[in-house]
Amino acid sequence: MRYPQLAAFSRQEGIIRVVGHRGARGVMPENTMEGFDFTLSCGVRLLEFDVVVTRDNVPVITHNHRLTRSIVRDAAGQWLRGDEPKVADLDWADLARLDVGGLDGSSDYGQHFPDQAFLYGAHIPRLRDLCARIAQPGYQDVHLMLEIKSDPAELKDAAARARVVDSVVQEVRAFDLAERTLMHSFDWSLLAECARLAPEMPTSFLTQLPQNAADAIDADDDSAMPDSPDLTAPGISPPDLVAKAGGALWCPHYLDVTAADVLRAQALGLLVAVWTVNGAADIDRMIALGVDAIISDYPGRVQRRLLAHGLGWGAGPAV
Repeated sequence: MRYPQLAAFSRQEGIIRVVGHRGARGVMPENTMEGFDFTLSCGVRLLEFDVVVTRDNVPVITHNHRLTRSIVRDAAGQWLRGDEPKVADLDWADLARLDVGGLDGSSDYGQHFPDQAFLYGAHIPRLRDLCARIAQPGYQDVHLMLEIKSDPAELKDAAARARVVDSVVQEVRAFDLAERTLMHSFDWSLLAECARLAPEMPTSFLTQLPQNAADAIDADDDSAMPDSPDLTAPGISPPDLVAKAGGALWCPHYLDVTAADVLRAQALGLLVAVWTVNGAADIDRMIALGVDAIISDYPGRVQRRLLAHGLGWGAGPAV
């Protein structure tokens, strides 16, 4: 296999991989060290998360380019008011004072995750914080699905795109984690830049058809995904487009994927990881399709469904 890290995301006999989405968003504060630690403690060794870069060029782990009122509290413990500030307009020291350990239960977003723990003192981590954790002994089997968020204001700025990718790649390489990392995005131009600057890290192409784009739980997502082909044109095969673009992994929305798509992707040598799969019936359908990996806000649910089918996820004793 050209990229050794792909083995960790690949289906094997009796095994479908489980990927914790933003850690375990359904039960723990998303994109936090506390959430990642919880996910790892459950035997899930694949982490999906989002990276944005600050004004002083520090890659940080947070989903949106703007700080979200329903997630972020100030140093006094109050939910953010007024305009949501942009991460790129703030320094790391500004972010370090904020608390992201819980959800505002009165917000639409907060109501989607009533079982998420509420913590005090959880902060936006830097990418280097997570890299330092999994570079330690005992975490050598942990792999990263690292999504760089596209800034809608800089979609056509090639220099800005290269600067962001370079800052992320430098952090990963500094901890010798290149062979445990996938570069992951909706933005095909950004992924091309990743391949240029970090050819040792395979690219993972996220796709979503327009009819499934109105995902209420991410309605406040300010990132952009227009830098990809038109997937609705007649005769279009998303796996073929991903393979032509040099991708190693195709990551479709779970409502988009079909058995024929999975077979085509496999014929092209692509791995298939589906997102974000939370319901038991949907998890069962993905298992039946024979995907390589299932990305979920509730990785424990996926574990339980795999066990019910006599399968494992690559950790713990053989089933």
